[in-house]
Amino acid sequence: MTSKIPSPAATAAGFSHLQQARVAFRQVSKRYDQHQVLTNIDLTIEPGEVAAIIGPSGSGKSTLIRLINQLETVSSGEIEIDNRPTAALCGSALRQLRSRIGFVFQQFNLYAHLSAQQNISLPLQVVYGWSKTAARQRADELLAQVGLADKGQHLPSQLSGGQQQRVAIARALASSPQIILFDEPTSALDPEMIGEVLQVMKSLAHSGITMIVVTHEMQFAREIADRVVFIDGGEILEVAAPDAFFHQPQHARARQFLQKVLDPLHQDAPL
Repeated sequence: MTSKIPSPAATAAGFSHLQQARVAFRQVSKRYDQHQVLTNIDLTIEPGEVAAIIGPSGSGKSTLIRLINQLETVSSGEIEIDNRPTAALCGSALRQLRSRIGFVFQQFNLYAHLSAQQNISLPLQVVYGWSKTAARQRADELLAQVGLADKGQHLPSQLSGGQQQRVAIARALASSPQIILFDEPTSALDPEMIGEVLQVMKSLAHSGITMIVVTHEMQFAREIADRVVFIDGGEILEVAAPDAFFHQPQHARARQFLQKVLDPLHQDAPL
C-alpha cells in the first residue's frame, strides 16, 4: 500500500522549531518574465553560520535572500530548510516557517504612529497571540539588548536612523527566530550611524542564530562573517573564508570588484 504524502499544511508543526537552521539552495533560479535574476544557485549555509553575500548592485543578492521566506517565489529549483523542501509551502506551513526566520530590510519599515515598544510588541500580540503584558516585556528586553532601553516610548520620528534600524532588528528577533536575514541593513544610514547597527549585528553573530547578510560593508564581511559569497550577474562566482577572499580572491571578477570597492582611487592598478 502506498502511503499518502502529507500536504504542506499537514507538516506545519514540523516548522514550529527547526532542528537544524540550515539553508540549502539546490539549483535555484529566479526570473521575471524574460529577465533572469538568478541562475542555478547551489549554496548551503550551515546552522549558526554567518554568511556575507556581496557583489555589485543588481547582481541578485537581495532576491537571493528574499526567496528564503518566500517574499519572492522560486522559478525553478528548491530551497531546503532543516533538510526539507520549502518552495511549495503555503498557508499555515509557510507561516510556521516564517516565524523561525527574522528579516531586517534596507528601510526600517516601522509604523510611524507606534512607539518603539509597540512596533515590537504588537506583532507578537496580533500574529503570535502573546498577551499584552508578555509582549511588552519581551519588547523591553529586546530594546535593552540593542542598546535602546530608554527609547521604548519614542516614536520613530523621534529616533535617529541608526536607532530606528536597531528597533527593526529587535522586532526581527521578537519571535526568537533561528535564522535571520539582513538585506543591506546599513544602506539607508548616515556614515556615523552605521557602526551602531554593525555592533548589534556583531553581538548576534555566532550566538547560534544562522545569519545571512547582504551587505556592502566590507569590514563586516572581513571581520565577522564565516564565509563570503560573491555574486555577479545572478551567479555565485566565488565562496571563500574572509581571509582568503579578501587577500587572494580566485575569480577575476571578484578581484575587479574588490579593487573598485577597497581602492576606488586606483581602480586600474593590479590587486
